Amino acid sequence: MKERTNLARLLDIAGSHKYLSYASWILSAVSALIALVPFYFIWLIVREVLEVAPDFGRARHLAHNSWMAVLFAVAAVLVYIAGLMCSHLGAFRIATNLRLQAMHHIVTLPLGFAERFGSGRLRKIVNESSAATETYLAHQLPDRANALATPCGLLVLLLVFDWRLGLLSIVPVLLGFLVMMAMTGTDMQRKMKEYQNALDEMSNEAVEYVRGIPVVKTFGQTIFSFRKFKDAIDRYREWVIAYTRQLRAPMMLYTAAINGVFVFLIAGALLFTQNGVTREFLLDLLLYILITPIISVTLTRIMFHSENAMVVNDALQRIDSILALRPLAEPEHPRHPRDASVSLSGVCFSYDGKKEALRDVSLSIPAGKVVAFVGPSGGGKTTIANLIARFFDPHSGTVRIGDVDVREIAKEELMDTVSFVFQNSRLLKASILDNVRMGRPDATREEVLAALENAQCGDILEKLPHGADTVVGAKGVYLSGGEQQRIAIARVMLKNTPIIILDEATAFADPDNETRVQAAFSRLARGKTVLMIAHRLSTVAGADTIYVVEDGRIVQSGSSRELLEQDGLFRRMWQDYQTSVQWKVQKEAR
Repeated sequence: MKERTNLARLLDIAGSHKYLSYASWILSAVSALIALVPFYFIWLIVREVLEVAPDFGRARHLAHNSWMAVLFAVAAVLVYIAGLMCSHLGAFRIATNLRLQAMHHIVTLPLGFAERFGSGRLRKIVNESSAATETYLAHQLPDRANALATPCGLLVLLLVFDWRLGLLSIVPVLLGFLVMMAMTGTDMQRKMKEYQNALDEMSNEAVEYVRGIPVVKTFGQTIFSFRKFKDAIDRYREWVIAYTRQLRAPMMLYTAAINGVFVFLIAGALLFTQNGVTREFLLDLLLYILITPIISVTLTRIMFHSENAMVVNDALQRIDSILALRPLAEPEHPRHPRDASVSLSGVCFSYDGKKEALRDVSLSIPAGKVVAFVGPSGGGKTTIANLIARFFDPHSGTVRIGDVDVREIAKEELMDTVSFVFQNSRLLKASILDNVRMGRPDATREEVLAALENAQCGDILEKLPHGADTVVGAKGVYLSGGEQQRIAIARVMLKNTPIIILDEATAFADPDNETRVQAAFSRLARGKTVLMIAHRLSTVAGADTIYVVEDGRIVQSGSSRELLEQDGLFRRMWQDYQTSVQWKVQKEAR
């Protein structure tokens, strides 16, 4: 019932193209029946040869029967190809619609969803799960119709010529079917889910591994820095080996059963010919020897169909895990912020519902001020920024912009109010002009170029073959991390929102790029409310207010001078920072 439900759902997604799927099943089944006809003409050829032997010149119908066998064989292939064409057209439409359905839903989810879900896992679900349905509908369902029609035709052939040999041929089929059912039961469904989970985990960790390579090279770390990725591979290896060993014995029994039909036929032939061999029995035995290999092929196709049906079931469940996520509630009567001030009151938040990332956080940022969040990694700095931009909603407390709860601001207006510059900004494979224009799609070329100039991108455009029209990532055109940051800043400048959040925006920039990025920040921050998240304390020394965040709480706040006068976390961090700078300078001097 579960499989039918999945199939019905896929056909609903296909719309009018579902009739192509129906046609493919019919054509595939007809092809299977036509493919059995040549065996009848081969039987006629063998019978005539036995009747005229040794005077083979009396055989008058060999050519006719041979051409008829060829004709029906070609007809079966052509009908099967027509069925595959129909199934592929329907499958492509279903896979496309499924991807569109998933992506349309994803864009409605909060912006923090992808980070929490895992970009590698998300990509695998959207791409590979929809691809699994495509393979299932384009090949496996027509093959199932073919595989189900073949036994029906075979049953007629097996019982019509000699019912005794026919029954003997069915015995290994039943044995193989019983073993196959044992392998593809509920335990197999659970194992298939575990297999897909292992692949998802390994794919997600692989993406993080690739993204973290620059950090490893920068700080000279070893491969053991990616222990999570290695552990994911080890778990996958252990699972695959254990699963293979578990299925080894059943698979051996299954293979022996479906390929042991000749043993039953030979045993039956010896039993039935104790009183002599007739020409008719020998002729029937030859026919059974010719057609029984089809049994093993058909059973194997049915077994793989059962496995593939479980793959599709698991794929749809994974897509449903995305579709089941609900977007953040939109206000029925949106309100408009009166200014660019930001405030948090009694905010608590947890990513997993267990450990609190923020605990009773309250702060107030006047419009037009520059504030910074510093503190140990994992303390909650980025979480505060995420809540202000409404990547998530707090579990308790309120986040306000312009004295309006962010949950009461329309999503489009909130996106026009807050801009983000991340520490590893990504550019699309498009021209620099188009990448910047994403900030404001209706901007003119002159406005985009002005934003690039204000973001200190002049030297970048000068070295590129087509200036702002150069496609990033095409024909060896690549930008450094710092250069990508400046392009991202130009995008934010073009968008011109009153609130800007800078999340470790200079973390991986070299000294030259950092100087240019800081100059771009100076232009970007004019008249804006700026929230900076940084580990380099020198970049936040000039902030109007610095909030020190530790273990999900704000433990200190004030200007850099005020905080240095206090005996607290900021002062210790500043001393450690100065020590590291002096150590670096001394090392370079040596």
